[in-house]
Amino acid sequence: MLIIRPVAEADLEALVALAERATPRLTNLPAHREGLAERIRRSVASFARQVDFPGDEHYTFVLEESERGDVLGTATIRAQAGAADAYYTYRQETLIHASQQLNVRREVPTLALSHEVSEATLLCALSLDEAYKGTSAESLLRRARLMFIAQYPERFSNVLAVAFPGFLDDYQRSPFWESVGHHFFARSFHDINHIAGVRSKSFIAEVMPQFPLYMALLTPQARAAVGREHPAHERALQEMLAEGFVRSRHVDIFDAGPLVKAERERLNTFREAAWHPVRLRPVEALPDAEPALIANQKLGEFRCLVARYALSPTGQLMLSAEHAAELGVEEGRAVLVAPLSLPTAADTLDEGEL
Repeated sequence: MLIIRPVAEADLEALVALAERATPRLTNLPAHREGLAERIRRSVASFARQVDFPGDEHYTFVLEESERGDVLGTATIRAQAGAADAYYTYRQETLIHASQQLNVRREVPTLALSHEVSEATLLCALSLDEAYKGTSAESLLRRARLMFIAQYPERFSNVLAVAFPGFLDDYQRSPFWESVGHHFFARSFHDINHIAGVRSKSFIAEVMPQFPLYMALLTPQARAAVGREHPAHERALQEMLAEGFVRSRHVDIFDAGPLVKAERERLNTFREAAWHPVRLRPVEALPDAEPALIANQKLGEFRCLVARYALSPTGQLMLSAEHAAELGVEEGRAVLVAPLSLPTAADTLDEGEL
């Protein structure tokens, strides 16, 4: 059985392996043992902390196969993206260049350095064993974080954001980095990406040009990469759009990967989630029903799994004893339930940024 739980110190080796296998390598999940050990310590402390408003808390989760104890995936929530250091992005903007004398008016696309996403809660650092990609396990790992946020809203911002890795060419080079960042750092994209993961991106932004970048001055390959996700993350982006996230005008300062965001009340998981008391039933007696995300209400012992959304006539969620044991709940205890299926994705731009 697959279940989501908070990371523990014993998961360090598994996190290192997941970081090394991430495609592409993730800035926010560097394959750096000391850094990952610190991430685990910070997560343990964040779950244990009394929190009234979001700060520098990081909540890291793992996907575990409960029978064998194998860790198959990991994902993190940063309560406030820029709590420690400003979270920098490039914001796509348009400047008007006009001259009445020459009868010229041009709308010129630009990229401006921004840190306005710093206040948002960031869903990040997701890596999953290749064998489970494209299955319900991937949705469980990605969306269990929303089930956690729904239960503890005071710990997070009202605006949630997800940054996706940007496009790389056939040689695993970032066209955007080659056209922009490479001119300011004598390092490859992968080198600087690793350094930023171990430290932070803020030192990169301090060296990058502070004035707007005119898109027309970038290479055609770099322009085409702006707001374009890495092919390995196309399905993940579509699921987040189906969840209710929308594309923002912000892109990553390294590879120009897209950033989606939304007010959490607009997200499908928050709108559809409901509390139901548990009613235990034998597996063979459970009626057929659509799968759902089911989470307990234990902060430090949070658990989330996929099971049938089978309700009794009185509104009780019918669970097997095995599922209830994995969740750590008894009969009569309420659990939070949200449908696993999502509506068709609407690929739109945030109206608030038009």
